[in-house]
Amino acid sequence: MVIEPSGRILGATVEGLDLSRELPADAFAGILAALGQHGVLRFPGQAIDAAALKAFSAHFGGLQTTLSPVNEPGFPEVSILSNIVENGKPIGLSDAGQDWHTDMSYNATVGFVNVLYAIKVPRRDGKALGSTSFANMHAAYDDLPADVRERLRDATVLHDFNKFWENMRSRPGSERPPLTPEQRAKRPPSVHPLFLTHPITGRKVLYCNPGYAIRINELPEAESDAMLAMLTAHQLQEKYQYTHQWTEGDVLMWDHLGTLHTAWPDYLPHEHRLIKRCQVMADRIFDPDFLPPSVRALAGARGESHAGTRA
Repeated sequence: MVIEPSGRILGATVEGLDLSRELPADAFAGILAALGQHGVLRFPGQAIDAAALKAFSAHFGGLQTTLSPVNEPGFPEVSILSNIVENGKPIGLSDAGQDWHTDMSYNATVGFVNVLYAIKVPRRDGKALGSTSFANMHAAYDDLPADVRERLRDATVLHDFNKFWENMRSRPGSERPPLTPEQRAKRPPSVHPLFLTHPITGRKVLYCNPGYAIRINELPEAESDAMLAMLTAHQLQEKYQYTHQWTEGDVLMWDHLGTLHTAWPDYLPHEHRLIKRCQVMADRIFDPDFLPPSVRALAGARGESHAGTRA
């Protein structure tokens, strides 16, 4: 296994692994370490089926499962992201247009990594479309003013799925109805540390995304709104960003704890995109016994509170 950094603030390419085969133990440790260091990992030139995508992803934690009709048949852990319509029905869900966010931060058990496999990539005039951009939350935390870090060192943030839903409803042409009380009850808000200790690096990250964060609990409402606006402007500075341009056969894996992401909807309905995805939950990564010794050594001494990151 060879890891080639992108030379940017995030991103690395991992060569020498065939993800259709069982993952060696030393490769697992190396991937975890690289994920902490680079945030976004590309495994190019892969040819895998849904079973292999599931098996690779399951090394890193429990997989989100749904009974959606746009999942891979027989694999509730493998969802389909696509704009393709067959026989008048979409074969997948769209992941574009959600703006900057971190998956599952509204859950008591948050997302740890996404693993996406590109099968069809839209192109126009030879240029790949539908890129995914990321922002580095290790760097965003490090660059915060010292007085902000000290003042908010023990602060927590309320994350709410309804914020994303209402943002999508407000877009021109949207026909989404409001969430019903029953739907909201199934996805209640959750609370997580504003400054989360990353389980792989042992460093702090700014765990607060504009997609779901609605309140810093320890501040008055008006002050919280102003601070969230400041934090959003800070974390989305171009210097923290990295953009991945997709190629067929890419498996792209990224760390939800240390990054934000957004998918760019710059392709038309006839420019087809097809990606299969597994969502890995942070149900194991905060357990030191889950980490290989070499990765535990990276994080150093623990003892920070991870309250609110797990069910």
